[in-house]
Amino acid sequence: MKLDNKKIFKTLNPNKVWVPILIGLGIVFAMFYFDPNVNTKTLKGVFDASLPYIFLAILVIIFRDAGYVYRIREITQRELTWTRAIYVIILWEFASAVTPSVVGGTAVAIFILNKEGIKLGRAISFVMVTAILDNLFFVIGAPIILFFAKGNIFPDSKILENQLENSLQAIFWISYGLYATYSLIMAAALFYRPRVFKWVLIKIFSIKWLRKWKHDAQEYGNQIIEASKELSGKRWSYWIPIILATIFIWSSRYLMLNALISAYVPLSLDNHVIVFARQVIMWIVMMISPTPGSSGTAEFFFGQFFTQFLDGYTFVTSILWRLLSYYPYLILGAIFLPRWIRQVFFKKKKTPSQSHD
Repeated sequence: MKLDNKKIFKTLNPNKVWVPILIGLGIVFAMFYFDPNVNTKTLKGVFDASLPYIFLAILVIIFRDAGYVYRIREITQRELTWTRAIYVIILWEFASAVTPSVVGGTAVAIFILNKEGIKLGRAISFVMVTAILDNLFFVIGAPIILFFAKGNIFPDSKILENQLENSLQAIFWISYGLYATYSLIMAAALFYRPRVFKWVLIKIFSIKWLRKWKHDAQEYGNQIIEASKELSGKRWSYWIPIILATIFIWSSRYLMLNALISAYVPLSLDNHVIVFARQVIMWIVMMISPTPGSSGTAEFFFGQFFTQFLDGYTFVTSILWRLLSYYPYLILGAIFLPRWIRQVFFKKKKTPSQSHD
């Protein structure tokens, strides 16, 4: 695999932070002017929050990020120091925040790990592992949490009913089916029959109207084989910590909003489960968003999914939710990226004379 440095640096560009920020601000101002329920009094509602729950939400986010750092260290078998792991996670999150969710930051993550001194084949395998674990959390966890939510997962929203009718449920189940199929195929390819996967891939892309992507398919098949070699023979002592870390990371991602909503309104245990479950649906919706980091899409759907619990506090909670879960990675990425580039690309190599000084 050859990494396209030029293309990757187009993604890893601090100036890109303005695109999602402007989109997000545009949606916020549109909601403020066109939604009769949003006014100056609504904005003052931000001060009604319970501070202990706000601190809890911040704490959950910090723990989630610590989980990410721990997981990438364990996946790379501690080739990364804690400091380098923090850089990797911040830049990975930044890349995800400035690209549409459907695109993601996979290629950038491989590039970052490679520049941190991890061989390309190993970097590919490590990023594939994170992707499969994240997908499997959703594939296995979604039915469980939806069962406990007792069917109260799709919001009662006039806007959604008028625009989407029952298609929101259809979008969810189709997306879930695609994710499940993709995850199972990738898991089988990586851990069971990588060469068979490559053979099938080449056969598919030998079809006349797919032939122009045959070389890319062959390259991807080679990556799977290389990644499979890297991961084969790994013991349970390798897998258990990163599986538990994945569960912790995603649970923290969702529980942060539970804490944030609780800062404004009390939630029963059943409502906590429903809020958690509805975020699974929102995650699917945001994954197909064409905007960077689902800017605009996230703010709109937040209101449709959670106004049932928040009522007059919906607007301010949606702003706080994005301020805690999204915008920090844009800011941190813009700060850390230039430093990382200097450290990785412009390291001053000591000359023999310097080393004796």
